[in-house]
Amino acid sequence: MGFHLQITDAEKAACKALARHAIAQRLGRDAPRPDTSSPLFSQHYGAFVTLKRHGQLRGCIGNVSAAGPLAETIERMAQAAAFEDPRFAPVEAAEWESLEIEISILGPVTLCPDPNLVEVGRHGLIVRRGFHSGLLLPQVAVEWGWDRETFLDHTCLKAGLPRGCWKKPKVELWWFEAVVF
Repeated sequence: MGFHLQITDAEKAACKALARHAIAQRLGRDAPRPDTSSPLFSQHYGAFVTLKRHGQLRGCIGNVSAAGPLAETIERMAQAAAFEDPRFAPVEAAEWESLEIEISILGPVTLCPDPNLVEVGRHGLIVRRGFHSGLLLPQVAVEWGWDRETFLDHTCLKAGLPRGCWKKPKVELWWFEAVVF
């Protein structure tokens, strides 16, 4: 496993500007649409858009599957993070300029062969059992200072399942890598 996607600083800036543009559109604000002619934007990747305000989470929504061109995915996920994250009230126009935007472009999601191989900061996780599913991005464990087992436990909790569920045979553990900026 190893997801190596070369993204230039200009492409990173364009990804963030695209997310800001998509949110501005819904708010009736004026933000220019960046140049998305780079081949990166037509490739199919899963992506998450995380919004923070003054360092605090303000919304985070993404799509793990490569369901369309990256440009479209970033626009859809930015609007969803700003206006549809059920944990938060919709973003208001007064907040728009102070939003900090983080983009996570995801590599392939595959079954994790051994939880002992999970590396904090490198892997994102998905735990699934029945109708329960929870996902945590690779940067979450680093931000909270978690070790591998705590990260696995919190992914279970995110799925609405008990800590340690990842050790059970009927629970699926999936992993992925991401480029985060």
